[in-house]
Amino acid sequence: MSEKIQYGGMAVIEGVMMRGPEKIAVAVRKTDGTIELEEEAVSDLPQRYPFLKWPLLRGVYALIDSMVVGIRTLNKSANMSLGEEEEDLSSWEMLITGLLAFVLAVVLFVVLPTAAVHFASQYLGGVFTQNLIEGIIRIAIFLVYVWAIGHMKDIDRVFMYHGAEHKSIFTYEAGEELNIENTRKYTTMHPRCGTSFILIVLILSIMVFAMLGEGSLLYRIWSRILVLPIIAGLGYEFLKFNGKHYNNRWARILMAPGLYLQKLTTREPDDEQIEVALTALRAVIPAEKNLEPNQPQAYYAEEV
Repeated sequence: MSEKIQYGGMAVIEGVMMRGPEKIAVAVRKTDGTIELEEEAVSDLPQRYPFLKWPLLRGVYALIDSMVVGIRTLNKSANMSLGEEEEDLSSWEMLITGLLAFVLAVVLFVVLPTAAVHFASQYLGGVFTQNLIEGIIRIAIFLVYVWAIGHMKDIDRVFMYHGAEHKSIFTYEAGEELNIENTRKYTTMHPRCGTSFILIVLILSIMVFAMLGEGSLLYRIWSRILVLPIIAGLGYEFLKFNGKHYNNRWARILMAPGLYLQKLTTREPDDEQIEVALTALRAVIPAEKNLEPNQPQAYYAEEV
């Protein structure tokens, strides 16, 4: 039996990006009320370099690829929503944007928690206790960050499109016709969401960082940065495995914290936003009549 296709996507400016086995589609609600749809082919790097499909490595590749596609589609959606002529980001602009995002993430989620615990280590007990507190600080920073940006008007609308993306994927996975009425009834919280992935990575980091032992502040920071790809790969495999077994109670229990966290990153969408998400999803589903919902290969192109 072939492995099921599990479609993914992300919310963008006034729209939704969906990713399927062959292409990526971005659907955006323009200022005049119409929906604009643009499509592009999915990168064939994993086909050309099969080692990118290996366990752990595929998670690292998926994370990098999702970040690159995310930056590009956010820029595309901003131009589409305003009806402006699209100006593609150059390779250098993409690289600089990605590096700035990575540096900011490292400062917030590695340097600050690590430094705080390092300077207070004499009061915190052993390595495991130190890493537990460091992990709690890291999760707290993430929660405050998500809560804060969620109160921005523009981001609130992005979170509504995030909810529309999840609802539309649920409708497809249930084998129902992709229309607004069917989609409206589903939850905005999906087990394969990128929000859940981030929480998984933050929790896994507590256990992995504890194995690195103690040392100078510089050692602590660099050792944590170097093992981030391993943690990302483990997080991807965990999310992928649980997504396949989500009908089992034990998998639902394991995913419950990530689902609950999505209450911060999703909002209930209106019918117009659901229509946009469905437009993007229909565009990436293969047209062959004999391809039933949920078949050959898994695709995880989720958002933050």
